[in-house]
Amino acid sequence: MNTLQIEFFHDVVCSFCFPMSFHMRQLQAQFPNVEIIHRSFALVREEGDFVRMFGSREQAKNEILSHWESANATDDLHRFSIEGMRKQSFLFPASMKPLRACKAAFFVGGNAAYWDVFDALQADLFTHSKNIEEDAVIFAAVRNAGVDFDRWQELFRSEAVVTAVNEDLELARTYGIRSVPTLVVNKQHTLHGVVGLAELVRVVKAME
Repeated sequence: MNTLQIEFFHDVVCSFCFPMSFHMRQLQAQFPNVEIIHRSFALVREEGDFVRMFGSREQAKNEILSHWESANATDDLHRFSIEGMRKQSFLFPASMKPLRACKAAFFVGGNAAYWDVFDALQADLFTHSKNIEEDAVIFAAVRNAGVDFDRWQELFRSEAVVTAVNEDLELARTYGIRSVPTLVVNKQHTLHGVVGLAELVRVVKAME
């Protein structure tokens, strides 16, 4: 099979990216030679984005949880704890801090480390109803993912990590990506939304 590269654009706070990551894990297990590159995408980059999309950050949760219901229907394992999150009092987390956590993990351990931290933070948010903007939650996720914590912590708030995240966001703009999850295959073919494993396998085999 020719070398196949899939750029996986996603956001830690994106509910549809949770089941999509699971499908991508399944694809990677079936096709270990496919190179999956993780790219940051920020649905909520700053406070003003909550206001623009939902009227206020306080009002965001109810509408976002309706998205969770739709995403849970696409999740093979139905892992979303919608009522658990509804009971929480913290404001819904924004994108950039957890994205920086993932990118710092990439600098330590490559795409595998990025993916492990990404999945851990998504599980914390969607299944365990945790605030993934809290340092304690992020730190625990990084440690549980097996990433070298001391090296990671040196990078987490560095300008290099901020620059790398912003480079991903600019790349998404260049590709014309406006929502996630989105896959870009060999920099040519684009797949949007939650793509099932059968369709992913079909795409990979078509590229052989």
